[in-house]
Amino acid sequence: MITEPAIKRAVAFIDGQNLFYAAKEAFGHSYPNYDVKALAEAVCQPRNWQLGQTRFYSGIPHRQDHPRWHHFWMAKMRAMSWQGVHVYNRPLRYRNQSVQLPSGALQTVLVGEEKGIDVRIALDVIRLAYEGGCEVLLLFSQDQDLSEVADEVRRVASLQQRWLKIACAFPSSPTSRNTRGINGTDWIKIDRAIYDTCLDPRDYRPQSPGGTTPTS
Repeated sequence: MITEPAIKRAVAFIDGQNLFYAAKEAFGHSYPNYDVKALAEAVCQPRNWQLGQTRFYSGIPHRQDHPRWHHFWMAKMRAMSWQGVHVYNRPLRYRNQSVQLPSGALQTVLVGEEKGIDVRIALDVIRLAYEGGCEVLLLFSQDQDLSEVADEVRRVASLQQRWLKIACAFPSSPTSRNTRGINGTDWIKIDRAIYDTCLDPRDYRPQSPGGTTPTS
């Protein structure tokens, strides 16, 4: 019988865009203002999990397409790396998408899409599970594409006769349309009180020529 360890080491995997849109919908935040290390600690500490690593993943817009948001993400990720966060980024890919306006007319807009972020997260989760350096794999995401990762983690635990847990944490409020975590994981809902104690006091958005910070 597999014994539950007294000390549980955790690794946090943050899907930056998924976390932002969940927080925007749940709490109304207009830009990615989270402090990922603080947020990971806020989830781990009440459960007596020892946070060993924080890993952050996000797509980044091209400089020529969205210079302000390119600057934001590059500056924020650079600050994260100085704090010991493992960061991974890939350029956003763009495609035309038709949207229906309130008038009923169709309009074509250019939409940025992340490619490969969920694959990178999945590979890293499975790799760290196999390497045996942690007992808890904590995902900050609601991407159901990662549900098969949970099955693989349980397979690793069975093969190695180890205690392993995979959980997912996500912002949640009455305004959240998606109230589900990743299938096959333990769900941890983050309320506004917890989230708002984990805000990054630094705003990496570049100042406009008039001295005000752009909001989009």
